[in-house]
Amino acid sequence: MSDRARFERQVLPHVDAAYNLARWLTRNDHDADDVLQEAMLRAYRFFGGLRGEARPWLLAIVRNACWSWLQANRPAELAADEAGEPDAPGPESILARELDRRAVNAAIAGLPVPFREALVLRELEDFSYKDIARIAGIPIGTVMSRLARARRLLAEALKPAAAAPRLRVHK
Repeated sequence: MSDRARFERQVLPHVDAAYNLARWLTRNDHDADDVLQEAMLRAYRFFGGLRGEARPWLLAIVRNACWSWLQANRPAELAADEAGEPDAPGPESILARELDRRAVNAAIAGLPVPFREALVLRELEDFSYKDIARIAGIPIGTVMSRLARARRLLAEALKPAAAAPRLRVHK
């Protein structure tokens, strides 16, 4: 089987997950397309070095391409402070109040890149902490810390929406 056929069989099924990660990290469809195109070129170029599963390998490449793109195009986003958030109730209790999808998406999009990345990989892409650590090139403890902080920030961002009075439709 040719390298191209192997690449198509092993890597291309994960393009949707790769685009999803790029979209969440760049917060823009067009930018995500550009980053994904660059990442797929890198993936194809270095496909011979693939060891293990293709999905975490590809998402690590996409993650690195996103970070490179952000450093070149939006360095202020990467300078966000990772510490000092106040304690807040978990996002599960806030989401249980039936917040609409737009509020949640906006809150996720508003997270600093390291936290948004960890949250998307864990909650939307269902990666294990170990896989996230491998994709992001960070220790598992850092993954856990970023997820905890991301969830606190998400809860804080969603608090105003949860406290807002709901409109009731009368029949």
